Amino acid sequence: MTPQTSHGLYPPFPDGVDTAPLVSISLAKLEDDDVRESQNLFKASRELGFFYLNMLGSTLGEQIVQEAEQLNEVQERFSALPNEEKDRFAREKLDPFFGYRHLGGVVNRDGSVTRDETYNLRKDDLVGNGAPLPCPTLIRENWSLLQSYTRHCRAAIDLMLAHLERNLQLAPRTLANLHRMHARSGDHVRFNRKAPDAFSEAKAKQGEHTDFGSLTILFNWLGGLQIRLPDDPTGSSRWVYVRPVPGAAIVNLGDALVKFTAGLLRSNVHRVVPAPPPQDRLERYSLVYFSRPEDAVLLKRLRGGLIDAQPRDREEEQEMTSEEWILRRSVGDLKGVFTHDGGLERRPPVAADV
Repeated sequence: MTPQTSHGLYPPFPDGVDTAPLVSISLAKLEDDDVRESQNLFKASRELGFFYLNMLGSTLGEQIVQEAEQLNEVQERFSALPNEEKDRFAREKLDPFFGYRHLGGVVNRDGSVTRDETYNLRKDDLVGNGAPLPCPTLIRENWSLLQSYTRHCRAAIDLMLAHLERNLQLAPRTLANLHRMHARSGDHVRFNRKAPDAFSEAKAKQGEHTDFGSLTILFNWLGGLQIRLPDDPTGSSRWVYVRPVPGAAIVNLGDALVKFTAGLLRSNVHRVVPAPPPQDRLERYSLVYFSRPEDAVLLKRLRGGLIDAQPRDREEEQEMTSEEWILRRSVGDLKGVFTHDGGLERRPPVAADV
């Protein structure tokens, strides 16, 4: 049975808005080892670095969609908790990266403040790779759902990595062995809440970034995600919205895959802005699964296959572990990798994935 989504409960994404030309990749076809779909995945990963992952027709994919819908309800309940309760689990009190984070907010007419906020829950806590960080009772009550969602997202990610390494002509499990489930890593589930606000180009520009890690799986129910189109003939930065699609996740590649492949794959610049009208009057929630290489993995170009034919860049030889990369990127201490015109383009650092 096709999973029911809650997209229809919200105002529709408007027509007449410039949207990104994301291709749709079928998870079911990837599971069936469809050669053409595997090639389509590789092409999208090289050219735009973003694509829809169509979950319909796949048992795994439809489970992920159903769990995402359940977790969206959980994150709405989490956001409704008293601020003093959420603040008990602030990152400053728990961990440099994981936990609750208050990102400012919007002052309402009655003087109350609607917070922009995130909550990062690490994969290692959910799969038993160590003692879990303290968390709210609501999170503990939904622990099994979060565990299942993590395992299912990782299964989809592992499948995509297998197809990428095949198209890169790498030995089997070259990428998989850098992302083992029971090795410590920066993988995490993130709750995102953004208050309705007026569009500000200055604020939007501050949030332009690439993701730190390998593959990101995103579910959102309202617009607001924008990507910068590459190779704009005008030479300007053209930003377009990504339309939410029921039954599909938005997947994008991160900087780690750019580093591993010497720039063959693309980590595209993106940002989050207010949704277009009539969706702009609502709070925007999104659910993200970020996959990262294992903490001990060195971020450097791999050997073999198509990578060996890539030119060498002295700057790319700077090596650090994935754990160090994530911590330094999360505090804005490192510049992200922005791919453009087939090369590596350095831009000002951004504090965190959005």
